Amino acid sequence: MKQLWAPWRLQYILEGSSDECIFCIKPAEEKDRENLILYRGKHVFTIMNLFPYTNGHLMIVPYQHAEDLNGLNEEVLLELMTQTKMTVAILKQVFSPQGFNIGINLGKTAGAGIDEHLHIHIVPRWVGDTNFMPVIADLKVIPQHIRATYDLLIPFFKESEGGGRI
Repeated sequence: MKQLWAPWRLQYILEGSSDECIFCIKPAEEKDRENLILYRGKHVFTIMNLFPYTNGHLMIVPYQHAEDLNGLNEEVLLELMTQTKMTVAILKQVFSPQGFNIGINLGKTAGAGIDEHLHIHIVPRWVGDTNFMPVIADLKVIPQHIRATYDLLIPFFKESEGGGRI
């Protein structure tokens, strides 16, 4: 039997779940590189998924703690979508994906890992990125270290800042 080493997963296993909302804590810490925050707007921020589905899996998150869309005002909703649009453009430029999955999982039943704080997932997709590994081995292969992905993306977000703060 062959082994696939993924030492970064140990952090996820050891941390377990917390009663604190990471989407409230992380932007307040002002440690953007450490927390994988790529962009800060007036009402939303863009953060990398620490345990991504594919390379470049990002999330757009309102600073306001809300469980669903009804908890957000029009200004926040507009910035959520504007930032989603900008993020897709950056991911197209950097990774040349052939498609995207963009979505919001409302509630645990819908697949939300963090269901108390609404966020939009943006997952770049390529032909053939779903192969035998997740089906047979319940395993995903991410081809680039997450810090290398951050370093690759951050200049594009700084360049596209448009009123945001990095």
